[in-house]
Amino acid sequence: MARRPTTSRRPATGASRTPPPVDTPAAPLLNPAESPLAWLARRGMVDATQLTAGERLRADFTRAQLTPRVTSRWTEVRGAGTPEAFSDMVLAAKLRLARAMAAVGPELSGVLLDVCCFLKGLELVERERQWPARTAKVVLGLALDRLASHYGLSRSTTGRPRAPMRSWQAPPAPDGTVVEDDLRTAPAPCPG
Repeated sequence: MARRPTTSRRPATGASRTPPPVDTPAAPLLNPAESPLAWLARRGMVDATQLTAGERLRADFTRAQLTPRVTSRWTEVRGAGTPEAFSDMVLAAKLRLARAMAAVGPELSGVLLDVCCFLKGLELVERERQWPARTAKVVLGLALDRLASHYGLSRSTTGRPRAPMRSWQAPPAPDGTVVEDDLRTAPAPCPG
């Protein structure tokens, strides 16, 4: 008898399947290979700061559950459309997204949403908006710079090149003996 080939149920190549750290809110699973912003970053058209800002916006968009549905949902959802239907994480993500869009401004927020959140390519954005060729790249760069400044990200680190050396030694005891600085060698205190 002929055997049917088995299909693999592994995630797509490049999919992030590692669990998020315990102390952070659950990060949505993102595939970096599907992001036009990551494609631009691999080709040197977007720097690391702009990529970080764009991916942070995309994560908030995903957490806010604003991604369009691909299929129909036939089950009844209790409280759909009411504030009780959303968790605090969804509402917080929507608030962060609204603040980011307000900081960027209405002129640039549309390009950010199209490229970072709806994953449209630059050519498609230019065609939809009837812009000249290579205009979307310039506008996207300006929008990502403004978004990065809203998030407090910068391209360079400022400050002293090296912090002064500090010492964590205890001062000498009044009788002139040196106090042990290693707790493993210090005698245990007597209970009483």
